[in-house]
Amino acid sequence: MTTDKTNPLSSVRYQADESPPATLSFGLGFQLAVLCISGIVFTPMIVIRAAGGTETFLSWAVFAAVMISGLTTILQAVRFGRIGAGYVLLMGTSGAFIAVCITALVEGGPAMLATLVIISALFQFALAARLSLFRRILTPTVTGTVVMLIAVTVMPIIFDMLNDVPEGSPAMAAPMTALATILCISGIALKAKGTLRLWAPVIGVVLGSVVGGFYGLYDTVRIGEASWLGFPESGWPAMDLSFGPVFWTLLPAFVFVTLIGAIETVGDAVAIQRVSWRNPRAVDFRAVQGAVAADGLGNLLSGLAGTVPNTTYSTSVAVTELTGVGARRVGIAVGIIFLVLAFLPKALAGVLAIPSPVAAAYIAILLAMLFVVGMRIVVQDGVDYRKGLVVGVAFWAGVGFQNGVIFPEYFAEFAGGILQNGMTAGGLVAILMTLFMELTERRPSRMEAAFDISALPEIRKFLVTFTSRSGWDRAMGERLEAAAEETLLTLFDRDEGKEKDEQRRLRLAARKESDEAILEFVASAGEENLQDRMALLGEQAAGAPVEREISLRLLRHVASSVHHQIYHNTDIVTVHVKTP
Repeated sequence: MTTDKTNPLSSVRYQADESPPATLSFGLGFQLAVLCISGIVFTPMIVIRAAGGTETFLSWAVFAAVMISGLTTILQAVRFGRIGAGYVLLMGTSGAFIAVCITALVEGGPAMLATLVIISALFQFALAARLSLFRRILTPTVTGTVVMLIAVTVMPIIFDMLNDVPEGSPAMAAPMTALATILCISGIALKAKGTLRLWAPVIGVVLGSVVGGFYGLYDTVRIGEASWLGFPESGWPAMDLSFGPVFWTLLPAFVFVTLIGAIETVGDAVAIQRVSWRNPRAVDFRAVQGAVAADGLGNLLSGLAGTVPNTTYSTSVAVTELTGVGARRVGIAVGIIFLVLAFLPKALAGVLAIPSPVAAAYIAILLAMLFVVGMRIVVQDGVDYRKGLVVGVAFWAGVGFQNGVIFPEYFAEFAGGILQNGMTAGGLVAILMTLFMELTERRPSRMEAAFDISALPEIRKFLVTFTSRSGWDRAMGERLEAAAEETLLTLFDRDEGKEKDEQRRLRLAARKESDEAILEFVASAGEENLQDRMALLGEQAAGAPVEREISLRLLRHVASSVHHQIYHNTDIVTVHVKTP
């Protein structure tokens, strides 16, 4: 029997599986929509105008982008089959694609852009399906670093927005508007309790807009000129299926940026799980796979519709952290609001009329919190000197490339300028360093057997040989055998009652690292996470443990750490055992 305790220090008011009132859900959904709609609209606007596209195509691309963002945001929240994370992850157009999309439009036109986006989206589906194969590369060190670099990449744009006011505005207009927004949001978030804290962003944006209106910054002309209802003229560009030289030249750049965007999605999917539950939980990598698959579907739809690719918006992580509301209802509300805005040009204009200093001040607070979330992902995984070196080098490489100070004469135009983006450059450095560590590690001893209790004698024999080869004594061998046996017994217990359509296999890898052994078990997936179940043991009521918990208690005794990653159809349990 376990007690249902919640963490009294947690700031989460509504966790992912709870249902806040509809007014609160749509209130938070509205502020998220207000925050992100400009980014969704501005990215295709920048790409198409920079490439000299027509206004008809621009109107269609913006409409399609908002529609697809709404649909995929809802899909991320509700999780249809294996598509979607089941968390509040906003979807929107991706700024990382700006450079390559402009090149595609200039070189091949809108039809070429559509084809490239569709083909590159297929790589995201492949990554989502086989994400477990990349677990040694897309580590918390890499994903946490990418999340931190999101702030580095976006902050220069935010700082420019702070002074983005109409010509002839009073000198104090921008600083006073931004200051009012920051002070209001920060003050309420720091000191308010209960429901008031949840509305801190909305109150701050409204107050900032009022102050901006006093200085003439709120664009009422835009609202007046917009129609109430609207549907764009058909600007669908079709697809270019000639697969000529332009396609093959640009495809590698599109695939690379797509994969970097997928890494950002992995980071966001990990981060949103950290802030959506009162009690800490192990990351569910099935949700991460779902987030990447939904991202891929969004890109596929974007290509079919002829607009720019999309990705998850890290803003949703920061807003969840700030408000303490991680309920899926909020994600559904945001998606519905996006869909409505796509057909209401006047409402869309009202959102876009919010003064730039207000939006910049709000986003700056969220990015500061997102940076801390990235740090937390890295630290919670444990930081040794090697992980610290990866994070340090990758982070500052990202900063350097973002600011154009690392040999710009060589790298500024590389692959369409993708290294000018700090997140892309730093993420690539982190991946390469992690890949180098993986390739230069001592090769582990491996074995494979049937996923059945009858495999235990074979596993014991394998561990005896591994212990002897590593130069350890019998005491260490007994610890390894105990850890392996208890891990397997627990996995077998979780596998009971499942339909066995085919014979499942178990792969065991063992390697020595300093004064500890690392055992990795790869088997068919179950439903519960061992890390969460072991954490619950500390909350058990006093008394004799039930039979199914005995293995967990013994495992916790002999192992220094246990990490359990659950993917679709795959369990990966990594057990660290120190020498006695």
